Amino acid sequence: MSLCSRLALAGLVVSGLLSACTSVSPAAETPSLDGTAWVLSALPGRPVEPGTIVTLRFDGGRAGGVDGCNRYVTSYSADGANLRLLASGASTQMACPRPVMLQAVVFMQRLADTQAYRIEGGELQLLGGDGEVLAKFAPQAQTVAGTEWRVTGYNNGRQAVVGVLAGTTLTMAFAADGKVSGSAGCNPYMGTYAQSGESLRFGPSATPYKTCDEPEGVMQQEQAFLKSLQLVATARREGARLELRSADGALAVALDRTER
Repeated sequence: MSLCSRLALAGLVVSGLLSACTSVSPAAETPSLDGTAWVLSALPGRPVEPGTIVTLRFDGGRAGGVDGCNRYVTSYSADGANLRLLASGASTQMACPRPVMLQAVVFMQRLADTQAYRIEGGELQLLGGDGEVLAKFAPQAQTVAGTEWRVTGYNNGRQAVVGVLAGTTLTMAFAADGKVSGSAGCNPYMGTYAQSGESLRFGPSATPYKTCDEPEGVMQQEQAFLKSLQLVATARREGARLELRSADGALAVALDRTER
């Protein structure tokens, strides 16, 4: 008979010992992945190619991101610490330098091999069947406050996303106090923004009255860019990239991070 059983039968009131016998501390609950976003920090056994951005986002049973070259999407299922990502999915088909393409193949295979996960010190680790670490990720920041960006594309108001005219620069800086400013290609602009989670809205923008003659089309670009900001409903950061989208998911503005 165990010590715990003897104490109970003897009717001894030893609360500390009885408590130790009858209660077991529950294992720490595994944090949910739903609604989280991550940036690859390590592929154990293989260095991450310099300058590449590899991301992973979990949202309502769907997993996706950028594999360093192409955008991908698949589905996932999680039960406690168990995690499975389906090997089959969809991705874009852009060609990249061979080392980047090879890294993408390895990364996607690591996703397919994943059996479980854990989050330690804020780091996401994908685990294989033997518990080996397949990939490590750092949390992806979502707030835009205090960041600066260069526009790489915008909605031209004719159901198309176009690049920035050669010889012009469109920029965007988000201040911590809710103000946004930058260059619209000819004139500087100022306005306000409000962010809550992935939701992002812009107030009206103000610009000084100035006309630029060159390059051709610069004023039309400025007007279309500023109008595109009024379409924005959500913001999504992926590494050094920022996508501003409308309520129906259409891309309104695409940006790359710039350093101060």
